[in-house]
Amino acid sequence: MASPLAHRVDVALEGLTPGYFALVMATGIVSVGLQLEGFELLSRVLLAVCLTGFVVLGLLTVIRFVRFRRAMAGDFLDPKRAFGYFTYVAGTNVLGVRLFMEGYHTVTAVFLALTATAWAVMGYVIPWTAVLGKVARPVVASANGTWFIWVVASQSVAVAAATLEPVSATATHGLSVLAVVAWSVGVFLYAAAGVIVTLRMLLYDLRPEDLDPPYWVAMGACAITVLAGARIVEMAAAPMVDATRGLVAGLSVVFWSFATWLIPVLFAAGLWRHWLNRVPLRYEATLWSMVFPLGMYAVAGIYLGRADRLPLVGWIGRVELWLAFAVLLVVLTAMLRHVVVTVLRPAATAETDTAKALVRRDPTT
Repeated sequence: MASPLAHRVDVALEGLTPGYFALVMATGIVSVGLQLEGFELLSRVLLAVCLTGFVVLGLLTVIRFVRFRRAMAGDFLDPKRAFGYFTYVAGTNVLGVRLFMEGYHTVTAVFLALTATAWAVMGYVIPWTAVLGKVARPVVASANGTWFIWVVASQSVAVAAATLEPVSATATHGLSVLAVVAWSVGVFLYAAAGVIVTLRMLLYDLRPEDLDPPYWVAMGACAITVLAGARIVEMAAAPMVDATRGLVAGLSVVFWSFATWLIPVLFAAGLWRHWLNRVPLRYEATLWSMVFPLGMYAVAGIYLGRADRLPLVGWIGRVELWLAFAVLLVVLTAMLRHVVVTVLRPAATAETDTAKALVRRDPTT
């Protein structure tokens, strides 16, 4: 007999992946790209999906905190899962930027205030609870691609601050400081995460199962660093911006180049994992961590092409946007099917099996 629906929902809720807000990040950034390219209908459809995901995941997170607080506390102590909570910061800021494009500037400002606070708090709490506070050493053995989400969260704060700056005359200097500081912190965090994750890959056994989708965030973190840099370059004159504009513009091109180099490497890793080593390719929540980098790379290329007058970079971004859109549709379809099969369908399947058993016993039934 299948478990009751309520029990299956509880099991799914207790084990909810902290990084599920990557769904909001992915749908939001592809929506931004489509809006930039003038595909308003598709962009607004994805905006609706993004908003729905944001509300549902927010409610599920609150319910999980109330009912399964111990599971959430365990996530903060697990270096393989804790950094996933930074997807809340990044996802909220991506949604805020998309809503800004619709004219909801106040919402974007409120989101930025919430996420900047969360980013600052979690930036100290999560590294301590998940890494530095551990008795067992070396912790580097637990490093994985989710650690780059901390970088993405930092750069998302910079993007949101730079986005708000043109409509916030009284807060220009504060937003410029926040944007440059968050961008700079993100750059240093990328270097640190890159070194630690590389050491984990070189010093410990690397099984095909270990190269999961969150490793794509290494490229996504590069891409959002490019986008944040391009937005800072476009900001109005302010002491912090003027002092770093040239450096930010130059490093943005460097990060775009490295992100471009990483794409074939990541695809090759996927082939090694799923084709050569036969790891089954099935839906998992972390697949959204692959969709987001593809979308972010596209949007970053479009913005960098405009900000630094690099038409080739912009063209590559526009072409790659459709790859991100296609992958998003595949993952979204797989997610909906997964929910139906694992949560909604088991009861119906059990009833069907019972009916078949009765028919085998008595064909006249």
